[in-house]
Amino acid sequence: MSVAPLPLDLADEPGSSTTPSPVRKIGEQVLNAVTEVGDLTIFCGLTMSWLFSRRPKWSVLVPSFYAIGVQSVPVVAITGTFIGMVLAVQAYSQFEMMGLATRLGSVINISLVKELGPVLAATMLAGRVGSSMAAELGTMRVTEQIDAISALGTNPINYLVVPRFLACVLLIPLLTLMADFMGVIGGAVVSTQLLKVDSFYYWYHSRQYVGSLDLLAGVFKSYFFGSAIALISCHRGFHSKAGAEGVGKAATEAFVYSFIAILVIDFIIGIFWNAVYYAIWPNATGLL
Repeated sequence: MSVAPLPLDLADEPGSSTTPSPVRKIGEQVLNAVTEVGDLTIFCGLTMSWLFSRRPKWSVLVPSFYAIGVQSVPVVAITGTFIGMVLAVQAYSQFEMMGLATRLGSVINISLVKELGPVLAATMLAGRVGSSMAAELGTMRVTEQIDAISALGTNPINYLVVPRFLACVLLIPLLTLMADFMGVIGGAVVSTQLLKVDSFYYWYHSRQYVGSLDLLAGVFKSYFFGSAIALISCHRGFHSKAGAEGVGKAATEAFVYSFIAILVIDFIIGIFWNAVYYAIWPNATGLL
């Protein structure tokens, strides 16, 4: 009578080790990354479907608007102010050596409205709001509150994610404008009062080199930044592991992934914006 061969366990082979090989570790990481991206894509699709199929109630929207928008104003304003002041202090010596100190305002302001204002406002939002949303939703997942919402007949994505998504998308442009305004004021005060740059030429060159299109570029980016922060943070919270360690890990991942997404989106939109600019004005010598 023949005996069927037993399944071959690679760990039991002569010379094999119970420690996974480096190739297997890399493969597992790649599969996990692909799985996470696919799960996030499905999560985004569900959020968009609920966003356009049913309007959230004001009783749910208003607290999200207050927590995400109003309470973020102080940290965004302080960050924008000091970024403008730091730019003025760091750039003044170089411009002074070239005899271009009066053009300091154009460099400071265009850097703020096009890049630093939107990116820093989004970073502050990811750190203050993104981590908070992930921790809150992660706690609700661990304590089975999300399951209770589903048991009561309410879709948790419509009730928990859509209001936060709308608050981030609609309010981050205003926070960006706040960061731009405070940075411009901070840079102007340091340049004209502390560094003694002529205020007339400071604002004259700023007006000559910084236009509405530059301001629009920064505000345009902020919509994508807010969308990424809301979706990534809520997704991390919804998929939080059990225990305090899992909730803390979800909050950390929400900020890290959101910050990486902000940088990637900024790079892609920057290339797209330049391409559109030169397609409309092919004879332009530069974006300034």
